Amino acid sequence: VQQISGMLTELFQRVRLEKPGQVDPRAAEFTLSLLAAIYDRSGTGYIKTRSAAAALIALSGDTLLAKYKAFFQFYAVSDGKVALITRSALRSLLTDLNQIPAIVGEGCTLSCVETATHSCFHGVLKSAIVEEKFLSWLRSEPAVLLWLPTCYRLSVTEVVSHQARCR
Repeated sequence: VQQISGMLTELFQRVRLEKPGQVDPRAAEFTLSLLAAIYDRSGTGYIKTRSAAAALIALSGDTLLAKYKAFFQFYAVSDGKVALITRSALRSLLTDLNQIPAIVGEGCTLSCVETATHSCFHGVLKSAIVEEKFLSWLRSEPAVLLWLPTCYRLSVTEVVSHQARCR
């Protein structure tokens, strides 16, 4: 938690310099509290860095494709030639991401994660998949992660402006 706190402080200081007046001075503190509520419910003082990164990526304002690519980068392993995501890495990613809606009582069961992992690897004979297959599966909006594109679409609509008047 202390390491993540330092990283968040540095991150928000940089953003504050780039966008003066747009970042709450307590942003790092609030973000750390959220991450602790999501990933350290028992108060051990320990949060996996990769889990925290997954949450920050998921909750960022970036595009869905950029988020999906970042998930792949954080959870993939290299076989020497190409990066691949294994079944266990995908389970880990889905488990980490599903802690986010769980904090508001909308989490899914472990069987959801297994079903999603099976659907991603459907028809795959190898123990890992390449980024293209992973991205294709995520674009199909699997039920286990349906909250992610939904939240993205809601955030995008916040800045839509229509020049029509209603009576």
